[in-house]
Amino acid sequence: MNTGKIAPKRLADSIVEELENMILEGTLQPGERLPAERALAERFGVSRPSLREAVQRLATKGLLVSRQGGGHYVSDTLGSSFTDPLTALLEARPEAQKDLLEYRRTLEADCAYYAALRATTVDKTHLKIAYETLQACYESEASVDLSEEGAADARFHLAIAEASHNVILLHTIRGLFNLLKINVVTNIGGMYARERQTRSELIEQHRLLFEAIIEGRADDARHFAGHHIQYAQNVLSRKHENDQRMERSLRRNNPKVTTPP
Repeated sequence: MNTGKIAPKRLADSIVEELENMILEGTLQPGERLPAERALAERFGVSRPSLREAVQRLATKGLLVSRQGGGHYVSDTLGSSFTDPLTALLEARPEAQKDLLEYRRTLEADCAYYAALRATTVDKTHLKIAYETLQACYESEASVDLSEEGAADARFHLAIAEASHNVILLHTIRGLFNLLKINVVTNIGGMYARERQTRSELIEQHRLLFEAIIEGRADDARHFAGHHIQYAQNVLSRKHENDQRMERSLRRNNPKVTTPP
């Protein structure tokens, strides 16, 4: 059997592979700045010229970008499935928000299932911090900014995706993060309306989901995640129907107002 010679692996190839793995697994996140060249070279135990070559190759691939003032950053467009104009378009349409919730129900149920199976002690600590931050928003007697509460909710669900140790699920959820924040904020403002019963339900749903993941109960985690999103779907649907009834009532009460042809 004829075999070719195996070319030795260049040092820059190994650095590229390591940095790509860090980006893929979420250790380096979109928009994050790489450590200083000297610190990164020491961490990898490589020369700075080899590191520069690797960074340049990743920049050519579009995985890293240079910014004014120095430094290299992970491209903040990685995994971004929704452009800003499309995000605004989706935000303005209730039916699109319904579609997003349906998508979240499928996606996040799987994230919760795998997180319960695979979460490490580090993942559980991170998830606990995200959960407690969210609960503090819900339980605060002071007025909480809705965008802050929405961001806390989104971070909790993103922490579950990270704990799933499935890079496809992770990057799909991360790509949805901005849209998810907008959707959650919209839901809080329009659906939750700070009604005591609704907010109590949400607090309980998050508690059940969190505990199932922490305790490794994968089937329960999947069920609670799906139930949580389904609850949001049902409440939003009822609100949309009520809004439509109110609009019809107002039109009947003011018949002189007509819609232009």
